[in-house]
Amino acid sequence: MASDAPTQAPPLTDAHGRRISYLRISVTDRCDLRCRYCMSEKMQFLPRRDILSFEEIDAIAGAFVERGVRKIRLTGGEPLVRGGVMDLVRMLGRHRENGDLDELTMTTNATRLAEHAEALVDAGVRRVNVSLDTRDPETFRYITRWGEIGRTLDGIAAAKAAGLRVKINMVGLKGLNDREIVPMMRWCADEGHDLTLIETMPLGQIDDDRHDRYLPLDAVQRDLEDRFTLVPLMERTGGPARYWNVGELGLKLGLITPLTNNFCAGCNRVRITVSGKIYMCLGHDDHLDLKTALREGGREALDRVLDQAMILKPLAHDFAIRADNAEPAVSRHMSVTGG
Repeated sequence: MASDAPTQAPPLTDAHGRRISYLRISVTDRCDLRCRYCMSEKMQFLPRRDILSFEEIDAIAGAFVERGVRKIRLTGGEPLVRGGVMDLVRMLGRHRENGDLDELTMTTNATRLAEHAEALVDAGVRRVNVSLDTRDPETFRYITRWGEIGRTLDGIAAAKAAGLRVKINMVGLKGLNDREIVPMMRWCADEGHDLTLIETMPLGQIDDDRHDRYLPLDAVQRDLEDRFTLVPLMERTGGPARYWNVGELGLKLGLITPLTNNFCAGCNRVRITVSGKIYMCLGHDDHLDLKTALREGGREALDRVLDQAMILKPLAHDFAIRADNAEPAVSRHMSVTGG
């Protein structure tokens, strides 16, 4: 006799055989800073009616968890600027509490981390990534256009005190912070933080010239290998970084190199924007609409769109930064998709 029980949807696997286990969710396109490589000074943000409610984000995240996602990262913009965001963190935290999710984490600029660090821990978050490209107050203010380094450093200190593991994400910028890489390594080692260096990515039209600031990290790695003992680590955190142990410092150092060393072969992630679009690749503009599927067709329609997304996920991105091409590889800003 046939069963009337609903059929469990299969795990998310793309057309290239890669299992999708990592979901990044942008909870807002807004930010309280305007980092020059990320945003224009004058940004147009989405009206409230166009963004997902917390309940809708929770429903979409739940569908991903049921289909094999084991890690969720909340991003922005700056996720902590969205009002009531801790309600969402607690909603998603139940998946970690019941064992369906291995990790719930967040990427933040730490300007508001001091007021939320303990609540994040209570909700099940155990580590955060903090975007910090310099510890020099004047350079920080220049990169962010108006940021005060003290607020960010206070947020990092509060996170550490609350028991959050902190990884610093530093975008390498030629002629701006390249001389600060080694001092940042030493500071992170002293503070017990991990450090990941990131190549700037050609996303969205900005006011600065990305080519002038582009710092290839293969050259940085060669320089570091002349100064330190870098031992490759097999450890993976679910993202695109490759890791080394810096012997002299006792530091775990990551490199994210979308341009000098394409990392797409093992891609296990997709991104959801605050407006409910799923981007199968950060370096492509192709996307599908989960918000409409959820609102008009519920879970069944949502699963159909997820199946379609797996078919459309490309093998690799098309990132490039060229001196003769001022147009970005992708028209949308990083804050739209989520970092």
